[in-house]
Amino acid sequence: MAQLYFYYSAMNAGKSTSLLQSAHNYTEQGMSVLLYTAAVDERVKKGVIASRIGLQSDAQIFEANSELYDEIVNLHQQTPYHCIFVDEAQFLSREQVDQLAKVVDLLGIPVLCYGIRSDFQGELFPGSQRLLNIADKLTELKAVCHCGRKATMVVRRDALGNVVKAGEQVVIGGNDSYESMCRHHFFLAMAVY
Repeated sequence: MAQLYFYYSAMNAGKSTSLLQSAHNYTEQGMSVLLYTAAVDERVKKGVIASRIGLQSDAQIFEANSELYDEIVNLHQQTPYHCIFVDEAQFLSREQVDQLAKVVDLLGIPVLCYGIRSDFQGELFPGSQRLLNIADKLTELKAVCHCGRKATMVVRRDALGNVVKAGEQVVIGGNDSYESMCRHHFFLAMAVY
């Protein structure tokens, strides 16, 4: 039975690597997969899922206004898909997450979403919040803080390395802009205590 999965973590936990490995496992068995990533993420190239260890694959993109259910139905009629993979799932809207649940429930296709749980201020992303609410399976992937503890939070830094405490929720960046930390070091960096 198809299910909606959410694999979440802080940055640098290997979400994209895990997604690409799982997609490879399907294709290795002769099954068709459909990959999606957020249009807003152009760090490598628009429409490419890339891991920090060098794996990458082309993907469909989703925009803020993409109607994923209708799009997947149309694509599925051309090529029957055995699994759908979504990278950068934190950028999905609540409605898009519901559309992916509809893919699972009405089309019987498993959907595996990978994303960051919370932003640089410790607040849930809308897509992540909805996935945490309705996904059939939740799996936390582990990232590591500089102290060696599990990293669950992300700190944003400016060009000089200073901690950024306010601003837009979405600012695309990599290791040059973000650092994964445990809650303790996140609170210290944000001057919570």
